[in-house]
Amino acid sequence: MGMLLAFAPFIAFTLVDRMIGASEGLLAGAAVSAALLARDWISADRSPKILEIGTFVLFAGLALYSFIGRPAWSIVGVRLCVDAGLLVIVLVSLTVGRPFTLQYAKETVAPELWSSPQFARTNMVITAAWAVAFALLVVADIVMLAMPEVPHRFGIILTIAALVGAVKFTDWYPRSTGPQKTEE
Repeated sequence: MGMLLAFAPFIAFTLVDRMIGASEGLLAGAAVSAALLARDWISADRSPKILEIGTFVLFAGLALYSFIGRPAWSIVGVRLCVDAGLLVIVLVSLTVGRPFTLQYAKETVAPELWSSPQFARTNMVITAAWAVAFALLVVADIVMLAMPEVPHRFGIILTIAALVGAVKFTDWYPRSTGPQKTEE
């Protein structure tokens, strides 16, 4: 649940972007991100996470640019910026060897398993699956920008399929590799 809550800023962005506008949506995403970070800093049993910090920087930076630079971007254009930023956050977490899922997994897995190679590998694989999902979102955004004649439902269907697939994979994969697999 913790990792899914980290996507609340993106939900806030999407809702406000659709109802009011892109700049306000970005501001809503930044505000929700800030609230999640404050919750983690205040809580004794939580700490700020890579995804939440990156999300705040992404939304705050884009909101600032939006209000100062006043870009004339479309809904799809701003979504491309957000989705590409999210993909970069995930890819950087993989590149530096600290997959973003690791911090969430440590909240639900016994500490004695944290140092296991299987635990590290599982989180690399799950984070890679999320990277693929976010790459699909970026592809959908690019297609929608480059070919405006493509129905919007294409982007919606691809986005939903990619995110649902990543959520289901995140749930399934650790169980498929279970503790008995680490002994092999």
